[in-house]
Amino acid sequence: MKIPKGAIIAVADGEILNLYRNNGEETAPKLTAMQDAAISTENKGSGGRHHSSSANPSDSQQEEDSFAAGTAAMLNKRVLDGEIEALIIVAAPRTLGELRKHYHKALLAILVGEISKDLTGHSIADVEKTIDAN
Repeated sequence: MKIPKGAIIAVADGEILNLYRNNGEETAPKLTAMQDAAISTENKGSGGRHHSSSANPSDSQQEEDSFAAGTAAMLNKRVLDGEIEALIIVAAPRTLGELRKHYHKALLAILVGEISKDLTGHSIADVEKTIDAN
């Protein structure tokens, strides 16, 4: 997959979000790290009403879903505000599933691609290689 010039790349799991911008060309991407974004976890994700039980042994999954919902809300707002014109999302499989539940139609319109893989904590070179291979 090509990375359009100026595209934002969001790399997420249930706890971490890393944002990058392609300051290079589509044929020669150069990702640079962006400032961390504030993520609200007020939205308890799609499973906001469930509580810990034997079927759901901890609150950690609910917290991860809330983080994913907050990440989608932040990305939606930036798209609607015109701050993001092209977006690629690389996320852990479960996080990606939760993110998709919260995409705004405007975000879907500028979404270049999604990659279901956990690359948080990996180098920029690893992110570039993974996107290029998809």
